[in-house]
Amino acid sequence: MVLKAPSRFSTANPTPSPTSPACIKSGKIVYVCRDPKDVLISKWHFMSKLRSKDLPPLSLDSAFELFCQGESEYGPFWEHVLSYWSVSLEFPEKILFLKYEDMKKQPEVVVRKLAAFMGKPLTADEEKRGVVKDIVKLCSFENLSNLEVNKKGLEKFGRLVEVEKQDFFRKGEIGDWKNYLSEEMKERVDTITNEKFVDSGLRLGATV
Repeated sequence: MVLKAPSRFSTANPTPSPTSPACIKSGKIVYVCRDPKDVLISKWHFMSKLRSKDLPPLSLDSAFELFCQGESEYGPFWEHVLSYWSVSLEFPEKILFLKYEDMKKQPEVVVRKLAAFMGKPLTADEEKRGVVKDIVKLCSFENLSNLEVNKKGLEKFGRLVEVEKQDFFRKGEIGDWKNYLSEEMKERVDTITNEKFVDSGLRLGATV
């Protein structure tokens, strides 16, 4: 895909290696990671919407096993996150690594960080006029999920699958996994995460 400059797009798909010349030279990348347990639950709900009506529902137990084994169209969660984390440390001017939990708990801090990263730091006048608060309000889950453009219509995935746009918005909460995962499941995901992230310096959860 060729985009005219300047342009932007978002994706949940795996991308070419973040260390490739195309990624490093072509522009800037904002990468958002999230607690893998919440990722699992969110993905399970969404993929259930994509599942063919000819197939039986995907159980949480099955989705859990696939996730832990790294079997996903997006690639293994932990390797995906670590690839961008490591490169963000090497090229901080090119890759901004954000955490979903920070975005939820300290959105104004994240907005300022994002503006600076994009080379458009907020001015004193903009701060005084409450521009940051306005941005946070406009970009909030509540506001975006209630926009008519996101409440009606279908989004196509290829030629065969269609999903209602409203299905892209579920809860947007931190810790919703607690309503679904057993203690044993939680411990297994946490153990895998600790083993994968050891010596990386990356710690999940809010940090700002």
